[in-house]
Amino acid sequence: MFGLAATLALSACARGQTESGDDAGGNDDGGQNQFDPEAELSGDVQIMGFGVNDEVAEVRYNRAQEALPDVNFSLVEGDLDIQQFLSSVAADDAPDLIYANRDQIGTFASRGAIIPLDECIAGEGIDTSVFRQPALDQITFADQLWGVPEFNQVQITMANADLLQGAGLTIDDVNGSDWSAIENATEQMTVREGGDLQVIGFDSKLPEFIPLWAMANGASLLSDDGRTANLDDPAVVEALEFAVGIYEAQGGFSAVKAYRDSADFFGEGNQFATDVLGAMPMEQWYVNVLNDVSPDAPMAFDTFRNQEGEPLAFASGSAWAIPAGTDTAPIACRFIRQMTETDAWMAAAEERHRIREEEGELFTGLLTGNIEADERIYDEYVSHDAPEPWASAIEAMYEGNDHTFSFPANPADADFKNAWQDAVNRVLNGQASPQESLERGQEEAQAALDEAWAQWDEEQD
Repeated sequence: MFGLAATLALSACARGQTESGDDAGGNDDGGQNQFDPEAELSGDVQIMGFGVNDEVAEVRYNRAQEALPDVNFSLVEGDLDIQQFLSSVAADDAPDLIYANRDQIGTFASRGAIIPLDECIAGEGIDTSVFRQPALDQITFADQLWGVPEFNQVQITMANADLLQGAGLTIDDVNGSDWSAIENATEQMTVREGGDLQVIGFDSKLPEFIPLWAMANGASLLSDDGRTANLDDPAVVEALEFAVGIYEAQGGFSAVKAYRDSADFFGEGNQFATDVLGAMPMEQWYVNVLNDVSPDAPMAFDTFRNQEGEPLAFASGSAWAIPAGTDTAPIACRFIRQMTETDAWMAAAEERHRIREEEGELFTGLLTGNIEADERIYDEYVSHDAPEPWASAIEAMYEGNDHTFSFPANPADADFKNAWQDAVNRVLNGQASPQESLERGQEEAQAALDEAWAQWDEEQD
């Protein structure tokens, strides 16, 4: 690890030029007016954390390259490794552009590893009004934007319709709106033979979905300003007790996890197709997996809902950010605009729609974090004549995307996440009660937040 002061003395690892021949990131005006949408840009740019893995990435990447014909791009593919990136910045060997999870941005910003993008956004004319506010909240730190959002991920309720019907239930019994109904559905659909689990009635998807269950019960794990942990709130404790209790009713978390891990999750032998899972909340991308590998599976879909019956989803996703110390910020900013503007998403959606039609398959849409793009893709390309249950899946994912929440950016993103996940895991592993574990998690999370914020505040004085 390294402090903010060390990262502010970064030197350039790559160079780019504007049409005037000036260094693209080294203007004498302190960075003002360096971003010009009309400037002709050239140079070498390395991108870390991004890969051209499908047509949606490929179409937008090719489009961005065409807009920057005098730039040589190279990709360091694979998920962005936090320590690798921070080490590269400390060693004056940072990439020119990174593709990161939005919940990493606060840490990078507080450590001086990336630059604020307000000037980039204004200079290139990036329209932030089209982005979803929860996505922007995740990358806004100290009242500045440090990234530009890309994809959005949300959770919806997925269920086996045959198992529901056999137990005299409907999707409303498992969509989160009535926790006693979920407990009853779990009991009705769970099957055990000789002590072995044969059918999982309901999977509450811990530890990763405790923020969703807590918010469904009216509580966020983190304050709106990102400074105060809220893990020991009674509503969070109640949510964890409920979600863990679902596993206990089926023989314990270890039994459920072992059984679900044995399934062919991405294949035709998945839990729904083989009638061994009743219901669970799950990210919307799994709809495409199910439709591809088991289109005849007896599915039912709905949004995930809070206890008032309102749609709810915990937003996550990716973002572009520009590392500190590079001289290619104007090129990186132009690339970001090209990758995230509405026209780019429309071109990508058109290509995916074409491929899906050619293969005789449904196009269920894209969730981009860009409201304008989402609405146009839905109107122009989504398969509105999709048969049930896939029509319900499409409607659920788009409705969920309109009702999201997120955590604000903070300088202890990773440590805060580790604190609440460790707290949940201790309960799942039988090491502590929900109350005890969340109280310990609260202390750990708050200590991490206090230390990180104190360091940031001190640097600003």
